[in-house]
Amino acid sequence: MSHPLLAELATFLDAAGILTGPATEGYMIDGRRRYHGQNLAVLRPRSTEEIAAVVKACARHGVAMVPQGGNTSLCGGATPDESGHAVVISMERMNRVLSVDEGNNTITAEAGAIIADVQMAALNAKRLFPADWGAKGSARVGGALGTNAGGLNVLRYGNMRELTLGLEVVLADGRIWNGLRGLRKDNTGYDLKQLFIASEGTLGIITRATFKLFPLPTAQSTALVPVTNPQGAVDLLRGLQHELGDRITSFELISQRCWELLAQYCPELPKPFAELPQWTVLVEVSDGGADEHLLDRFAEALIALGGDDALIAQSRSDAEDFWQLREAIPEAQKRKGVSIKQDIGVPTSAFPQFLVEAQAALKSEFAEADIIAFGHLGDGNLHYNVFMQDVTKAAYAHEPRINELVYAVVQRHNGTISAEHGIGQLKRNLLPHFRSDVEMALMHDIKRALDPNNLMNPGKLLAD
Repeated sequence: MSHPLLAELATFLDAAGILTGPATEGYMIDGRRRYHGQNLAVLRPRSTEEIAAVVKACARHGVAMVPQGGNTSLCGGATPDESGHAVVISMERMNRVLSVDEGNNTITAEAGAIIADVQMAALNAKRLFPADWGAKGSARVGGALGTNAGGLNVLRYGNMRELTLGLEVVLADGRIWNGLRGLRKDNTGYDLKQLFIASEGTLGIITRATFKLFPLPTAQSTALVPVTNPQGAVDLLRGLQHELGDRITSFELISQRCWELLAQYCPELPKPFAELPQWTVLVEVSDGGADEHLLDRFAEALIALGGDDALIAQSRSDAEDFWQLREAIPEAQKRKGVSIKQDIGVPTSAFPQFLVEAQAALKSEFAEADIIAFGHLGDGNLHYNVFMQDVTKAAYAHEPRINELVYAVVQRHNGTISAEHGIGQLKRNLLPHFRSDVEMALMHDIKRALDPNNLMNPGKLLAD
């Protein structure tokens, strides 16, 4: 421990709270294994007070801090740079679900709590915590808040921003802001918590959060519905919403190429279709008990809307099989190799035209482009991934031009280049091209006000 900061940290962190050397290697590689950083140390505090002391010490020594949750970032948002001058502050030891307030329908957890554990704590209280995505078994609360994660149930329940009632945050100077209020109505000034959600750890370190809970569904049904084209999927969504209202919990779009990829790279999974549809919708409806005929109404609505060949889950096990297929698509992509990933969002009504225009733009320059399109059609978020003939990291050489082509179509439809994965390192230089000068100036002003020395996760989200 030659650095004076480490000597100071050793006075209040236990031996397991400071990792150096080879023990830190797993913290240096991002979720896609694209970025590989270096570090002065990995710190593993056990409490908000320890984090505050760490931040104060780092501020005195001018050492940058990189908060890290489950290290599942797809944009390099929790990976330090290669200088070796920063410390990573891992939240993995602050992993408790602290309380469930059944009367207020809220749950409070530390930032290192795993999303699946928060779900289970809610379930044990006969409540639903609806944040849900493939990495829920490793993603942690702080990282999910840092990127305003979405997932499978945003259509009905909203993303992390909508689910959050209160936060506790350690600021860049080590002060602790306690905003853990479980209030749904509070008009006492600026809503400060919103500054830290989606800030990717660049303004402070989230340490605890209070979330909304919901009644457990008592009726639930899931179906795979073949559709002719994306417009058919949009029409189906609007038709089901007309018939069933907000009981539509999830609405996922899956292309034929996704099914082919699953068959090739995940052959162990079920194969629901003998003949693969051009497009498929995975839709789930649920209700808390107000409508005991929900399942019959769902089946009737599907038939009325042309979904005669829909596969409706006959059991919860069937439904889990359907969801396993949807959640395995990223794994199938990983097994195939390197792809250029876009996490785009456009208005749902624009999806059909976006897909036509984006494919035409790509194929005009990259005839070999293999497009894997799937995602959360119900809330306007599509994972649009492109494989080239070379599926090694050499494919990244084409990334700037592929991004340029796809994002031009996104921009034409008033969309976004990041719907839920964040900006991180991957898109920090792109952001100014898709946000106005006024917006970028305001973001920089906020950054300077809260982190004047640029020690909180520097090089992420905003280009320095």
